Amino acid sequence: MIRLRKFQQLAAWAIIGILTSWIVSCSTANVDTSKQQSATAGANIEFWTMQLQPQFTDYFQKLISNFESQNPGVKVNWVDVPWAAMENKILTAVSAKTPPDVVNLNPDFASQLAGRNAWLDLDTNIPQQVRSTYLPNIWKASTLNGKSFGIPWYLTTRLTIYNTELLKQVGISKPPSTYAELAQAAQQIKDKTGKYAFFITFVPQDSGEVMESLVQMGVNLVDAEGKAAFNTPQGKAAFQYWVDLYKKGLLPKEALTQGHRHAIDLYQSGETVFLASGPEFLKTIANNAPKIAQTSAIAPQITGETGKKNVAVMNIIIPRASKHPDAATKFALFVTNDENQLAFAKAANVLPSTIKALSDSYFKDVPATASTVEKARVISATQLQQAEVLTPTLKDFNKLQKAIYENLQAAMLGQKTVDQAVEEAAQQWNNR
Repeated sequence: MIRLRKFQQLAAWAIIGILTSWIVSCSTANVDTSKQQSATAGANIEFWTMQLQPQFTDYFQKLISNFESQNPGVKVNWVDVPWAAMENKILTAVSAKTPPDVVNLNPDFASQLAGRNAWLDLDTNIPQQVRSTYLPNIWKASTLNGKSFGIPWYLTTRLTIYNTELLKQVGISKPPSTYAELAQAAQQIKDKTGKYAFFITFVPQDSGEVMESLVQMGVNLVDAEGKAAFNTPQGKAAFQYWVDLYKKGLLPKEALTQGHRHAIDLYQSGETVFLASGPEFLKTIANNAPKIAQTSAIAPQITGETGKKNVAVMNIIIPRASKHPDAATKFALFVTNDENQLAFAKAANVLPSTIKALSDSYFKDVPATASTVEKARVISATQLQQAEVLTPTLKDFNKLQKAIYENLQAAMLGQKTVDQAVEEAAQQWNNR
């Protein structure tokens, strides 16, 4: 599952690279299936996914078969693209005006091309009554300058996965809920065990977790005109927080060079107490480190004084150059309808983006003997009610993240003061 910026995050975050369970297909669309077929008949649409074969070959074949049976004359050609190749492949296709008709991306990267007018304006293609079936905050994540460029698909929101045995050794009764409590716990853990409390990456092209932490600490990243808004006391305090942790030796030095994957590796090896990640990684931990999984528990996401919680979104895009926009839109809505969203979420351990699917009892009720994975599902769904995409949708967001991370790293290494780092990051963004 994906949680990431530039596709490695989702999950971010995560992004989030390959789903781990087989999905049972459902076939009811959100839109009226009695519409005339003239606009879609004879269409041969191409649908791109990211590295979902062979895990989901059967699922997509059945999904496509169901769609085609409901839409006679329409054919769907499914193309699975390697994860690392998707960015260059879609850029090349869009530039050559030979894009697929439907493609799965995340809002961060998709917004870069939305700024180039590459995607279909969904506000004119999808009625408001259909758009309103999706979670409002989540639909908003795929908008730029007031225009919708993507249809939400599946979601993840971070949880705190923690090692109960290590926490008990330190004498801490419950996991931290705020960054301030996390800093205190990190010092106690280091003093008593020599281990690190957690790992977070400052690699610009990897995870946006640090960017989100700034927002959770009360920092505005950009103003209404898109100019840097973080050169403030709140921005400097947030920079100082991470600088202090690093200089006190409470963060691994490889935080400046290794990505989020390293956070999972450290947790699985018992070298860290906390892992900020989506619940989909619980199965990964169970497979790779059964003993660690047995001592793992989950808690809500750590946040700042704002109380804000993150959500990572994966969406479906329809290129403006599609030769079959009506058929493409119908298929995209079919993939993301209520029933298919619910089936997808159950099998893939993710969250749906439609209101009806999220209201299902599956996300509210767990048995008394519930597993960690089952408990995580309910906590995640509860968080989603208040969660939002914390970072702004900007066509050059990667440049903003690069400016902040590189200057923050310089401050962590003592090459700049915090004031200099914040000021120069703001200048770098404004003068891009």
